[in-house]
Amino acid sequence: MTIDLTRRTMLQLAGATSLAMAAAAARAEGMPQGGGPTYASRTPMRVGMVTLRVKNLDKVAGYYRDVIGLTVMQRSAAAATLGTAGIALLVLEARPDAAIEPRDAAGLYHTAFLMPTRKDLARWLVHAASHRVPLSGFADHLVSESVYLDDPEGNGIEVYADRDPSQWQWSEGSVKMATDELNIPDLLSLTNTRVADYAKAPDGLRIGHMHLRVGDLAQAESFYHGTIGLDPTRKRNGAAFLSSGRYHHHLGMNVWQSQGAGQRDDQATGLAWFSLVTAKPDLLAAQEERLRKGGAKVTALANGVEAIDPWGTRVRLIGV
Repeated sequence: MTIDLTRRTMLQLAGATSLAMAAAAARAEGMPQGGGPTYASRTPMRVGMVTLRVKNLDKVAGYYRDVIGLTVMQRSAAAATLGTAGIALLVLEARPDAAIEPRDAAGLYHTAFLMPTRKDLARWLVHAASHRVPLSGFADHLVSESVYLDDPEGNGIEVYADRDPSQWQWSEGSVKMATDELNIPDLLSLTNTRVADYAKAPDGLRIGHMHLRVGDLAQAESFYHGTIGLDPTRKRNGAAFLSSGRYHHHLGMNVWQSQGAGQRDDQATGLAWFSLVTAKPDLLAAQEERLRKGGAKVTALANGVEAIDPWGTRVRLIGV
């Protein structure tokens, strides 16, 4: 099958008339609204997995299987677990009677799936284009290259590949990021655009970072930096970025749509919880101590603890 990957086709998928518009539509990583995974995974803390509450389990599970390429590892009437290479990355909980979480509420901005290589990102983009998957934007963030889309219930998704960490520019503890036009022809030069060969997600695919909508940046930083222990890497225009081990960011937070948001409705769709994983017992113990001293609600788990952020999003701190 011949696949039309002209500039016009890509723009049509993103609902844009120019690549600049598509970059602006991404509204991500360091810009206001209107390496590889081996590096991200070697840090003291990393993102483990994500759980979403969804109305239509079949439809949403099928989307992550067919569009992202995840494997359905477990399935019941109540939930589905998806991942790659035997590693669970995403759990979907069926909530057929739930209301859709509004975009001005605190909660998920996007889940970011990190491709092992730039070529894998190119292969995935051919796959997405061949299936006419609607996209919401493209962007070059200097540290990475990204494509944006939404699942059938409006949960944001980023699919990206990191540039080599030697190319990241740091100054006084802040990493340089931007939202520039993605050079799609250069990206697609890495693969055969006439053949869609992305049958499933590569074994090295991981969740590279989470990006949250929060009600107040200072309050969010106090929790995720002061208590959880992630380090600030950049702050700009209503957004803050934090990481572990000088990754560009494992966590993004913004108030672009959600400034002043109150407690989330835990009966609505959207992000239920995500995990931060560490192999260092002392780091996990320090996190738990700070949480308890700070008066946070903490629930013990078999391999760690669960805490609740100021807006009701649950964060699981897991040891491995």
